[in-house]
Amino acid sequence: MNKNTTLGTDLESFIDEELIWSEIEKATDPEPSLVRETIAKAKERKGLSPFEAAVLLKNTDKELDNEIFEAAIEAKKGIYGNRLVLFAPLYISNECVNQCAYCGFNATNNDLQRRTLSAEEIHKEVEVLEDLGHKRLLLVYGEHPKYDADWIAQSVRDVYSVTSRKSGEIRRVNINCAPLDVEGFRKLHEVGIGTYQCFHETYHQETYKKYHLAGRKTDYNWRLYAMHRAMEAGIDDVGMGALFGLFDPVFEVMGLLYHAQQLEIDHGVGPHTISFPRIEPAQNSELAFNPPYLSSDHDFKKIVAVLRLAVPHTGLILTTRENADFRKELLEVGVSQLSAGSRTYPGAYSDPEFDRPDVQQFCVGDNRSLDETIRSIVGEHGYVPSWCTACYRLGRTGEHFMELAKTGFIQKFCLPNGLLTFKEYLEDYASEETKKVGEELIRNEIANYSDPDRRKLLTDRLVRMEKGERDLYI
Repeated sequence: MNKNTTLGTDLESFIDEELIWSEIEKATDPEPSLVRETIAKAKERKGLSPFEAAVLLKNTDKELDNEIFEAAIEAKKGIYGNRLVLFAPLYISNECVNQCAYCGFNATNNDLQRRTLSAEEIHKEVEVLEDLGHKRLLLVYGEHPKYDADWIAQSVRDVYSVTSRKSGEIRRVNINCAPLDVEGFRKLHEVGIGTYQCFHETYHQETYKKYHLAGRKTDYNWRLYAMHRAMEAGIDDVGMGALFGLFDPVFEVMGLLYHAQQLEIDHGVGPHTISFPRIEPAQNSELAFNPPYLSSDHDFKKIVAVLRLAVPHTGLILTTRENADFRKELLEVGVSQLSAGSRTYPGAYSDPEFDRPDVQQFCVGDNRSLDETIRSIVGEHGYVPSWCTACYRLGRTGEHFMELAKTGFIQKFCLPNGLLTFKEYLEDYASEETKKVGEELIRNEIANYSDPDRRKLLTDRLVRMEKGERDLYI
């Protein structure tokens, strides 16, 4: 394998399609005993190989599917407890030179209103998001030569510079932009981004070539090694994903897992997060309205559950592409991060008419506000919404974070820190109805703490928050 990711040339794919197909064939119609052995191994929370993931995905026995879901629920509760990280996407630009057949930002879509936010417009959008209570943003960019690494880095500085009334500030900016070279990623690292996120869309090379018709994105290997270059530049946390609906979903899951394995081999740690968006309708995209490999809700739920079992300590991100009812189901089987109150075009949060297909990347399936989403996950599921950024700000990232996560760190530190950020939200931004259910949840969480020292520490900080202090964490 050629690992010269600095130059970005003469790269060779580490996705072995022949191996994946042979493993899929071997996993098809698995014996129930093999499925049960794999579920038993998954319950050890040490992860699964791509082949073992395929065994679970190719199982067709509904009773065994239920055992897979139960194992995923058990793994999620054991590692993450009832904590759920929330964020919002902020679209900076929809200008793009790529021609992706499934995307509303496709350069040939002449009906799309193109827009790139100025520094003043970014400031206005961030103020709106801060006034809603957001603390973590994912900045989203199209790919265009006008917007290089220096320009993207400045937009990150613009976001971090905005502080507004109450406790309004963005404490973690993650980035979803086109792959850069190492020097470009270094510039993003220097301005303090959290996770660099980039989806490979499909790991199947022929399909990749078929649906990426022009622009730098046509280069499969340049994109495949994006995470390697980001890590080489010092970015510890990277997020990968595939767009489900373009190709065989079992192949895509195995591609994701082999990609994660390669990062661990080459850089000592796999991805911080994995996303699994399904294609949604997009303006002037026939493919987006009629995806060739549409998964049923049952099969998609199994994809989420199997990913949770295969990479138990990696964050799984669910977006607002799915509708509110289905999102509630998916939360249970493995999701650890959730976007809420999302809008998918530049300037959307300042736009009173936000449901506009003439400007957005895709149609949003869950249009609930942040406050409505929080009230649902707290009142109906008992989840603790979290905007915690303590690990990122204390340098607990990448391999260091994964080492801690495998020892129960998330339950000991992330959960109480999540409660502190939730208290901050309730004090400054929640509706009365949400505050009522939220305060009840916090009282119950405190009452159930088994460690008296930790309970006192947390209670003291919650009281300090009621007296006006903010941004407290352990």
